[in-house]
Amino acid sequence: MPKVTVYDMTGKSVGEMNLSDAVFGIEPNAAVMHAAVVNYLANQRQGTQSTLTRAEVRGGGRKPWRQKGTGHARQGSIRAPQWTHGGIALGPKPRDYSYSLNRKVKRLAIKSAFSTKALEENIIVVDNIDVTEYKTKTVVAMLKALGAEKKALIVMPEKNEQFIKSAANIPGVKTALVNTLNTYDVLNAGKFIIAKDAVAKLEEVYA
Repeated sequence: MPKVTVYDMTGKSVGEMNLSDAVFGIEPNAAVMHAAVVNYLANQRQGTQSTLTRAEVRGGGRKPWRQKGTGHARQGSIRAPQWTHGGIALGPKPRDYSYSLNRKVKRLAIKSAFSTKALEENIIVVDNIDVTEYKTKTVVAMLKALGAEKKALIVMPEKNEQFIKSAANIPGVKTALVNTLNTYDVLNAGKFIIAKDAVAKLEEVYA
C-alpha cells in the first residue's frame, strides 16, 4: 500500500496517509494508457480543415483553348488540379476524428496513470487546498513550497472558483475536479497535487 506525506499549502509536513492499492498500487498497463491518450487527443481535434476542389475554385468555366490543333495538351478548365491556382485533388475535408473507448479500458488507463505517478513519487497530497481571494501569488507560493513549479495538475474535491481563477494564468498548471480527470492530464503533469478530501473521493470512484 503506497504511503505518502501530507503537506499543508506552505509545504510543511502535517502527517502521512496510505493510498488504496486498487487505485494507486496496480501494475501500470502502458498499452492501455497509450490507447487512452491517443483517444483523448483524437477527440480534441476540431476536424475543420478543408481544401477547395476544382468545382469550388472560382473561375475556369471556359475551355482555355480548342481541343485539337494547338500543339498543347488538351485542357477543359484552368482550375483543374494540375494548374497553378487550380483545385486540390483528394485534399482534406471536414471530418469527425472522435471515437469512444470501452469503459473498462478507460478505468484501467486512469488507474494505471495514478499508479505510475505513485511509483515515480510524483503525488503530493495537501491537507486543504483553499484561497479566500483571487490571488495568483498565493497559488505560485504554494507550488514553490511543494516543489512543483513546472507542470502540475491540481485536483480538488469540489469547485472553488477563486482558486481555479487564481491558478488559471500560471503556465503549465491545470486544475481539475475528481469527476473531470482524464489519463492524458494525469500523465502530462510533472506533479500530481491532490487535496486530502479528493483522495477519498477518488478512491471511492475508482476502487
